[in-house]
Amino acid sequence: MLFGKKPAGVNWLIVGLGNVGDKYEGTRHNVGFRVADELAERAGVPVQRLKYRALTGQAEIGGARVLLMKPVTFMNLSGEAVRPAADFYKVPADHILVLSDDVSLPVGKLRIRRGGSAGGHNGLKNIIQHLGTDQFPRVKVGVGEKPHPDYDMADWVLGKFQGEDRKAIDQAVQRAADAVECLLREGPERAMSRFNG
Repeated sequence: MLFGKKPAGVNWLIVGLGNVGDKYEGTRHNVGFRVADELAERAGVPVQRLKYRALTGQAEIGGARVLLMKPVTFMNLSGEAVRPAADFYKVPADHILVLSDDVSLPVGKLRIRRGGSAGGHNGLKNIIQHLGTDQFPRVKVGVGEKPHPDYDMADWVLGKFQGEDRKAIDQAVQRAADAVECLLREGPERAMSRFNG
């Protein structure tokens, strides 16, 4: 037997949704990436190993062994990264925690759900399609509704936070990371009662 660390499995995937590239940094659609980065920083783990079409890093968070993932597939194809990782680690859907933005929530509000529809979010829609179920937990971070009905949704989610919204989202990213730690340690019900507001 070889001494040293045996290759550790993981029992959770934590998937931050976003788009790769400088032009997307700081946009509403990249809030999931920011929460993943915050978790990585707290755990002292880089998320930079390219595997399963995602930047990845293994960490211990909330007492669980997790694979942090930031898909490099672009938002609309996120399932193409999630499915192979889930298959490799044999992680069931209810242990795949997805971090995403949500335009139906006010800026900075969090909503934790055990599962449910994609709610028009293309990243979630693609993950549902690839997993064949919508029963996976998520932490959604409100980025606010577009200012008026005629405003193009893509322009809105690919726009950057300004002024007070930027402060609110900085705080929300911290709280979302707290919510992930709570969910892993104490379960979704506890996290929902503490952080859904």
